[in-house]
Amino acid sequence: MQVRALTQEFIDDFLGYWINPANSRMTSLLVGCGLPGGMMGSMMADLKGFQTAINDAESKNGKPVSSLDSLMVQLFREVEYVWPRLGYPPLVTPFSQYVKNTSLMNLLAMAQGKPRFSTIDKDTWGMILGRMGRLPGELAPEIVALAKEKGFEFYEGNPQDMYPDELPKFREMMKQEGWDCGQDDEELFEKAKAGAPVTVKRPVVEMPEFPVEEYTRKYPDAVPVQAPAAGKMLWEIDVEDASAAPVAGTPVKAGKACGYVQTRYGIEEMLPAADGRFVAVLAAQGKDVVKGEIVAFIVK
Repeated sequence: MQVRALTQEFIDDFLGYWINPANSRMTSLLVGCGLPGGMMGSMMADLKGFQTAINDAESKNGKPVSSLDSLMVQLFREVEYVWPRLGYPPLVTPFSQYVKNTSLMNLLAMAQGKPRFSTIDKDTWGMILGRMGRLPGELAPEIVALAKEKGFEFYEGNPQDMYPDELPKFREMMKQEGWDCGQDDEELFEKAKAGAPVTVKRPVVEMPEFPVEEYTRKYPDAVPVQAPAAGKMLWEIDVEDASAAPVAGTPVKAGKACGYVQTRYGIEEMLPAADGRFVAVLAAQGKDVVKGEIVAFIVK
């Protein structure tokens, strides 16, 4: 109890000046869920993004609408439930993100009256199936059964074997250039990287796939909506059985999420800059987008 009091005093006197007051409260929930402290901020940010979808699903299913505090407690407990069933992956990036994302999608699924693990993203499946290495623990039977139901195969080999050995190509390149290969393979690799021509491939946001001029000419006052990060476009997060992009005329409010982007680290909200309505939606549900890409136009 004395240690507990000293810890709380430290938090109140020092950390309280620099962090959100809500985060300064000690709770045993943090122990049970196992996620490291650095994940708490992103988890809460993602939960805020999911709250609208969860509350909408709760309302449609005749359930009481959960507050953010209530959802936070549910999420901590869900992480505690999910972690061992996914084989106790190490709670570091990106594996802790997979645990967190699966837990969030479970909350949404249950709010919709669906079973847990109804939605698991492809990167999490890669971890589950062993493509990122052997998991520390055993997968739950329900996860194994779900993988078999989807026709997935578990990978038992060394994940590194899925990547080709580039060293023979580098040795040939060094020989052709008349360069020294170095003392060992690591030095050869570094030299080849430094000397090899670099081809940079990046999406050209300035030249999109759709005729921007056509929309700007037709709607001279239109405001573009841009993807906040690279990832997969999610206009809806399974709020209904069939998620889809909004239709023209759908109203939006400035600062309120009108869609989401699923990134490798979590969910990013897409916030319109003005009140109005969609006049053109240019990215389909599930489309891969890049940061800054124009995905829609709105008019006030």
